[in-house]
Amino acid sequence: MKSILLKSIFLFFAAFQIQAQELLPFVENYNKSDYQGDNQIWNVAQGIDKAMYFANNHYLLRYDGVIWEKYSLPNKTIIRSILIEGDRIYSGSYKEFGYWYRENGKMRYVSITKNLRLFDEKDNEEIWKIFRFNGSLYFQSFNDVFIYDGKRIQKIKFPFLISYCFVVDNNLYVASVDKGLFKMKGSKIATPKNWDVLKNTVVHAIETYKGRTYIFTQKKGIFIAENNGLKPWNNPLNETLKSNGINVAKFIKNNKLVVGTGNKGVFIYDFNTNTFKNIDRNNVLMNNSVLSIGFDKEEDLWLGLDNGLAHVEVNSPISFFYDNSGILGSVYSVATIDKGYLIASNHGIFEFDSGNFKMLPNTQGQGWNITKIGNKYVIGHNDGTFCYENGALEKINNVSGGWNLSKSTINDTYFQSTYSGVLVYDNASKLTQNLRINDLSKPIKYVAQNKKNEIWAADNYRGLYRVFLDDNFKTVKVENITQQSKIKNDFGVKIFEFRNEILFLINNVWYTFNSISNKLEENELFNTNFKNISDVVAIDKDHFMVLQDGILYHIYSHDNKFVWNIIQEKYYKGKLINENLRIFRSQNHYLLNLDDGFISLQLGYENKQNKGVKVEAYNDNELLDNDGKIKHNTELRINVISGIYGASKPNLFYQINKGKNYIPISNGAIVLNNLSSGSHSIAIFKHDGANYDKVSSFDFRVAQPWYFSFWMILLYLLIIAAVLFFYYKWNKLRYTQKLKLQAEELKHQREILEMELKKENELNIQEYEKHILELELLTKSSEVAGKSLSIAKQSEMIDNIQSILDSEKDFNKLKSEIKKAIKINEVNKHEWEIFETNLNQIHNEFIINLSKKYPHLTPKDIKLCVYLKMNLSSKEIAPMMNISFRGVELHRYRLRKKLNLTQDENLSKFLLTL
Repeated sequence: MKSILLKSIFLFFAAFQIQAQELLPFVENYNKSDYQGDNQIWNVAQGIDKAMYFANNHYLLRYDGVIWEKYSLPNKTIIRSILIEGDRIYSGSYKEFGYWYRENGKMRYVSITKNLRLFDEKDNEEIWKIFRFNGSLYFQSFNDVFIYDGKRIQKIKFPFLISYCFVVDNNLYVASVDKGLFKMKGSKIATPKNWDVLKNTVVHAIETYKGRTYIFTQKKGIFIAENNGLKPWNNPLNETLKSNGINVAKFIKNNKLVVGTGNKGVFIYDFNTNTFKNIDRNNVLMNNSVLSIGFDKEEDLWLGLDNGLAHVEVNSPISFFYDNSGILGSVYSVATIDKGYLIASNHGIFEFDSGNFKMLPNTQGQGWNITKIGNKYVIGHNDGTFCYENGALEKINNVSGGWNLSKSTINDTYFQSTYSGVLVYDNASKLTQNLRINDLSKPIKYVAQNKKNEIWAADNYRGLYRVFLDDNFKTVKVENITQQSKIKNDFGVKIFEFRNEILFLINNVWYTFNSISNKLEENELFNTNFKNISDVVAIDKDHFMVLQDGILYHIYSHDNKFVWNIIQEKYYKGKLINENLRIFRSQNHYLLNLDDGFISLQLGYENKQNKGVKVEAYNDNELLDNDGKIKHNTELRINVISGIYGASKPNLFYQINKGKNYIPISNGAIVLNNLSSGSHSIAIFKHDGANYDKVSSFDFRVAQPWYFSFWMILLYLLIIAAVLFFYYKWNKLRYTQKLKLQAEELKHQREILEMELKKENELNIQEYEKHILELELLTKSSEVAGKSLSIAKQSEMIDNIQSILDSEKDFNKLKSEIKKAIKINEVNKHEWEIFETNLNQIHNEFIINLSKKYPHLTPKDIKLCVYLKMNLSSKEIAPMMNISFRGVELHRYRLRKKLNLTQDENLSKFLLTL
């Protein structure tokens, strides 16, 4: 239900004849966000530097096609008027007038009225117009005129309120607000005869055209001066101008009149055709109130608006059809008809006639292509194919999606590429009769024929087919030529017919078919001349259009030479329908479809791009001279100014440091950052699509970074010198300290050595003494051993005596033997004392430890322990202790008990451990 309602509403609006706009010149609107100024533009003029200047309330605006600049007066008053003479831009404001000049990339102001009391305190005079008359400058306010001859200023006060002054044929006219128009001679004024009709109206312009004077009033329209007075301009447009209020008017070349109104934009009247075009908010103009009109060197218009400004390319070879209503949709094809245009869009098929367009019945939906055959227009549509003739529309078939219709180059046969294959129209007078090519049931986008019984068909997606036919258009064989030629990337193949030769554009490479090798081969002529081409559309046998890197070029071919004409990107940026560029030629014009309308271009258009460009470089907002120097790590902005604002604006590229790449210059500005130190060069080139021509250059140098500047290097050297000096001092101090430490260390080592020697000597002495003691100990031990032996011998002697006593019976002999034995073995009492003393000295430490550990031991116990430690047997111990063997054993038994030894423990071994 919702979809039915929407369709009904759509059909209602489509059926209703909507007022549309005829072909209009291209308009560029600039608003406050673009120039960062105020609303009203009171005056427009172009300087000798080709920059445009605007009186914009509190600002003087300057625009060179690249950047906007704005300047304020020292007293911050409103600027109402400007006049440019030479390098001076005169301006008039509130109780002030003077001139501006440009210096070092900036505007400077000089006041003419400074310190002069030209204005009364009670007056609120503003200078609304500046003009030159009889060699002097006139600064006009609503009450006065100030005449400046370069030295003095003369003030003329009028007895009434005036609007503007006008210079016409060496005459000066003064327009009163309500008293009519006066002719001024010196300081006197007089009313021209029979011009009373101008009373109670404001005259806003007086212009001459072909010897006649036209007077433009605000609300009474246009008058023409004749000998017997004034008569209204006899033109229907005059009534329209009356109702909308004339603000400003100018005659321009090509017999055209431009009138700016208060609430209906601008009217451009063509005296050659007696027709006019209205540009306002209903089509492309940003604001309906036109306050001023200016011109540039291309004779194009600059409109000062009540809110913003507009550049209107009235002398451009390009015109536009705009559809701001949105009813038309995206235009896929357009053709001229007797009174207007036939348009195929994604919304349907529309007829434009006498300023109105309407949708043709039963054509709602996607329209693809319009081809003219004689007086008939064949229209490919999503729902089938239609034929339009003499205002009537007929559906000739129901085959969906007639993308393109192409004519054979060998006869009058037409081939239509559709969603489902190819249709053949063998008889152009009977378009309802058609044939379908068999064995090619796939979406075909392009078809071409230059040989009998053979056609070429490009798939909408991928692939190129060579189709062999018999005389009745029956399919004999189909070959996939891109597969045969081993072309891997064969998506979006385009077929282009050039002088009876068929070329194929596949993945930006041009091919032609070699019938001998039966394969595609690269075409040298086109690959050399046309690189990076993404689309191509034929216009006629000598003209075609290519799309290269997003830019359209109109190509004129002469022999094997090609003349390139750039079509500025601003005319169609973001409006081209990819893969669906279509061109319709109409006499000396051709039409190109866009998203929101179409373009009309002159077939003989030759874009003679301006080669003269000016380069201005800025660093830190300061103008930089050629071969100038900038600081390191700062931005350099290079403005490449052509002074051309319309269709002839050159397509510019640049190279840096003679590199290989050509870089496009975006919006006329080159912004460079992160540049290395040293010399750099920028070369500017104009590109016509085929060649790069150098038009200018700029050289500059980048300073060393601050940390490599002369003073910093000097500082580094000073720091290095200081570091080396302090290092030397520190090293010297360190060396001195090292020597001192070495001396102290040597002294210390000497002392240590002396101490070690002393200690070593002491140790040696101790060792010596120890050795002596050991020797003494050995001596003592020897003595003890000797004594022990002596005692043993005495014991032995006693035993011998005892045995003698036992064996001898003879008393005398016994006596003699005993004496003999005693004498031999006599023991010296003194030797025994020495023995005991030596024994105690030798075992002194043992005796002390034993006494400490077992204090209850008797001297005999200790003596027994010493003998046992000496590993003497009981038999040897008995005589030394002067007791019997059994006495020794008994003493040993008692000693074990005192030492708390068990039966298993060896007494001698135990004593050795103490």
